[in-house]
Amino acid sequence: MPGRSSSNTGSTGFISFSGVESALSSLKNFQSCISSGMDTASSVALDLVETQTEVSSEYSMDKAMVEFAMMDRELNHYVKAVQSAMNHVKEERPEKIPDLKLLVEKRFLALQNKNSDADFQNNEKFVQFKQQLKELKKQSGNPKEDGRQREVDTIKDKDASRAGNERDGLQEDREVDGTEGVDEDMIVTQSQTNFICPITLMEMKKPVKNKVCGHTYEEEAIVRMIESKHKRKKKACCPKIGCSHTNMRLSDLIQDEVLRRAIESHNKKKQHSE
Repeated sequence: MPGRSSSNTGSTGFISFSGVESALSSLKNFQSCISSGMDTASSVALDLVETQTEVSSEYSMDKAMVEFAMMDRELNHYVKAVQSAMNHVKEERPEKIPDLKLLVEKRFLALQNKNSDADFQNNEKFVQFKQQLKELKKQSGNPKEDGRQREVDTIKDKDASRAGNERDGLQEDREVDGTEGVDEDMIVTQSQTNFICPITLMEMKKPVKNKVCGHTYEEEAIVRMIESKHKRKKKACCPKIGCSHTNMRLSDLIQDEVLRRAIESHNKKKQHSE
């Protein structure tokens, strides 16, 4: 959308921000590169912990994640500064067009001056990295006692299934979501160590965690369930019996890399013992 300007700062006329907006679009695309870099660094760090490699190598990955988080923050601030400067010119339509470069720099520095280490807690990938690293260290530090190395115990418990945890319309929902074949009498005991998806009642291959309630599911099954509910203009409830989270969204789901590794490690040990 045009604002006032000309080739010389201070004179009137019209300016097109299409070139600036195109450049901003490219910068936003660069954010996906930062995101991919964080995924790679996180995966490498988890590999190092899992193989009990030297702490210095793990520390290098931690520093890399900090650098990525800082780049992401700086890029976000620059994009906000440019957008703010453009909006100012479009809305105010001043007779004398300000120096856009100077205006962007001032707004960018104002944002940068508010930086703090607490900002990293707003970076989802950085927070997820720290949490997964902590979980994997705990798991690797005492594998014999860690529950992720134990078989998941599947039992029948009719009384539990009839307890006040069942939600109205569960059978109908399972029929629509393609899980009508699941035996209602089968209750899977779940804890932090669970490998079983509460929807399929099968061992997960690509587990995802719900950021809101912390429960995990097979990715394909939970995505299908949420999309099915939303298509019918209904809220998607967490399928874990007893969970109070009644408005699940796809954005609530994150990859549970630690659980995936635990399942793979468990299965490898089973194969070797057979």
